[in-house]
Amino acid sequence: MSYNLDGQTLADIARGAAIMGTGGGGDPLVGRMLVQQALDEGLRVKVIDAHEVADDDLVISTAMMGAPSVVVEKLPSGDEAVASLRRLEEHLGRSAVATIPMECGGLNSMIPLLVAARAGIPVVDGDGMGRAFPELQMETFGVYGVPGSPLVVSDAAGHTALIETGTDNVQMESFARAVTIRMGGASYIAEYSMSGADVKRTAIPGTLSLARDLGRSVREAREAHTDAFAALIQAVRSSIYGYARPLFSGKIVDVSRGVVDGFTAGTVVIEPFDAGLPMVIDFRNENIVAKVDGRTVAIVPDLITILDLDSASAITTEALRFGQRVRVLAIATPPIMRTPEALEVWGPHAFGLDEPWVPVEELAAT
Repeated sequence: MSYNLDGQTLADIARGAAIMGTGGGGDPLVGRMLVQQALDEGLRVKVIDAHEVADDDLVISTAMMGAPSVVVEKLPSGDEAVASLRRLEEHLGRSAVATIPMECGGLNSMIPLLVAARAGIPVVDGDGMGRAFPELQMETFGVYGVPGSPLVVSDAAGHTALIETGTDNVQMESFARAVTIRMGGASYIAEYSMSGADVKRTAIPGTLSLARDLGRSVREAREAHTDAFAALIQAVRSSIYGYARPLFSGKIVDVSRGVVDGFTAGTVVIEPFDAGLPMVIDFRNENIVAKVDGRTVAIVPDLITILDLDSASAITTEALRFGQRVRVLAIATPPIMRTPEALEVWGPHAFGLDEPWVPVEELAAT
């Protein structure tokens, strides 16, 4: 069901998207401010269901690419992603009827909303990752046969680059990342041009609304002084994700973090409040595996989110600090992300992990 965005819904989506970002995707605050500015100017953002798009309509995904920390240091004007959209439309000789998020986690939940406002088109309620992933080929669009190329990359200085790699989405990611680095570490992209029929076939449905529901559940629980974590878990269980559980509570006692191949990579160690062994979480932009005493308790592509113990707000990997009191939450991925072809693209081996994927609900049972 379609709806028009207002300030409260925008704030709820941003809060929920940070949770779905699994530590990555960047803090949505900057994007939220830009979208709110557009709303304050009287611009409209309409969120529509995928089934409201005609099969032969053109839909283009829009996003920010690169290091979210660069976006904080150098705020975008808000027109960069629209510039990429317009350049790609010109190349294709067609206008997009709607845009769709690349991912529903963090900052990139906000960029398509901004594009929708500035370009005067709706945004489809869905995305291609169901969380945040670090690379462009890690999208259900590509997994199920939609090429990401041609892709347009734009920067704040008005420069644009068109990248064409045919059906090779891995090479597209490589070229786009190289251009993004030359643009200062952050760029704004338009990619995965597809028909409405392809959107219905390949997108993870309803994820913007899920982010809204997660954010709202936390907000309303805080306002009512009830258990925000319980409300959050119930909201997940009512969605296509279907399963969530708390994994661990404790205090961060060590963070090791660095930039590796353009990604924020490292490890966080969380010590339990009572007697027991610590939890160790490895991350590569996003949290990818959580272990206790060497035993895996959750692993990518299932979502591993570190939340502030008092507020239930998500903590991104770049914001992890010694002494933070946290609760770790695991969320199952929906069926469309668990097929063999999907796991080939974003299963544990894609992140250099030498172990198989086991669903978080099965790990909990053992």
